[in-house]
Amino acid sequence: MNLQALGRATKTLIGRGIVAYPTEYCCGLGCDPMDRNAVQRILQMKKRSWTEGLIVIVADFRQLAGLIDISRSDILRQPLLSWPGPHTWLMPALPRTPKWLCGDNDTIAVRIPGHPIARALCRKFRSPIVSTSANRSGRPPLRTFHQISAEFSDEVDFILKGFIGTATEPSSIRDVMSGKWIRGD
Repeated sequence: MNLQALGRATKTLIGRGIVAYPTEYCCGLGCDPMDRNAVQRILQMKKRSWTEGLIVIVADFRQLAGLIDISRSDILRQPLLSWPGPHTWLMPALPRTPKWLCGDNDTIAVRIPGHPIARALCRKFRSPIVSTSANRSGRPPLRTFHQISAEFSDEVDFILKGFIGTATEPSSIRDVMSGKWIRGD
């Protein structure tokens, strides 16, 4: 991992920018989830409605403290068994969790990724980051950084290059309260 590039990516996030980075399945787009303007920029880039909500990734579950009640072992048991990895969980959001992250839901989608660069970015940023596939809505996710440059050249503020994982599909999404699978199984 290029530590200098990781530092530049972190500075981009701190500076309210958008970073493209590698994940288990494709290139991801990320920003500070508490920065409404940066989140809106990502949604505009993707041509996606805010009502769907967004996934937030963290380096460890303690980084979720401002978004969910991390003292609830009843809801953390299954997610902690599946992490790190490509498993996203819909968890009850705290009342103060921004609506631009939850969309029309009372849950927030969270994950501790299995990709070391994505986790290192969260660790270095010392905060969660938005994690959404790098693509326009309805189009396939981009899996190379050359594709990112071609599609989002003027919209992404920094590209943190690295290997894309070997997953053959996006992360599964499961509701922690009902056990219902939203995507994958």
